[in-house]
Amino acid sequence: MRPTDMAQANIRQTDFGSGAELAEALAKKIADRLSAAIAGRGQATLAVSGGSTPKALFVALSKLDIKWSKVTVTLVDERMVGPDHERSNHRLASLYLLQNRAAEARFLPLFNRAGDADAVAAAAAQKIDALALPFDVVVLGMGTDGHTASFFPGGSTLADVTDPACPQSVMAIEAPGAGEPRLTLTLPRIVDAGLIVLHIEGDEKQSVLARALADGPVAQMPVRAVLRQAKTQVEIYWAP
Repeated sequence: MRPTDMAQANIRQTDFGSGAELAEALAKKIADRLSAAIAGRGQATLAVSGGSTPKALFVALSKLDIKWSKVTVTLVDERMVGPDHERSNHRLASLYLLQNRAAEARFLPLFNRAGDADAVAAAAAQKIDALALPFDVVVLGMGTDGHTASFFPGGSTLADVTDPACPQSVMAIEAPGAGEPRLTLTLPRIVDAGLIVLHIEGDEKQSVLARALADGPVAQMPVRAVLRQAKTQVEIYWAP
């Protein structure tokens, strides 16, 4: 394991020999942070991302012995699809994270069937705003196009969702690389978190990260918004 401090941004990277090693270490770090929050104020909040990368992490985390009944789990972003859809992040979390001990956690979905994407985003924002913010832990992924959450290059509301002063907690966004219309936490909700983790795997993602850390516009590689605006150190966990 090789920790590396990167002076050019407010980040710390820890490298692992395998995805399995990463999953176990990151699960413990998240569990420790959630347990500390529960000890301090009686509850904790966790926002997680979708995709294939976090599956092993979710399984490892679900087995750890913390007071899951005191934890609220929600999503960093979601597609405008129902929870039974194969591309639903709700479905992913249900299958891999909300199992074992973590089955006792409260889950707060972003999607509902009550209207168009803007209406659904507004309803989700009300639920997020009712939580004890800021989030204790936010776990992000990153695409090879430099997106994180649903901050996609070319996104219809990209300037708004990456605005550090955005007044809304959840917004809808559409983009060529996103597939379905999306719902996403906005930048303020992400960068205010007590622990911000960027979980990436593979050499290609490492190369994308290096480009994101270089000078350039946020609109070109939107993950830069998080790397540049985070209130606390971004913890990058990487494995081959």
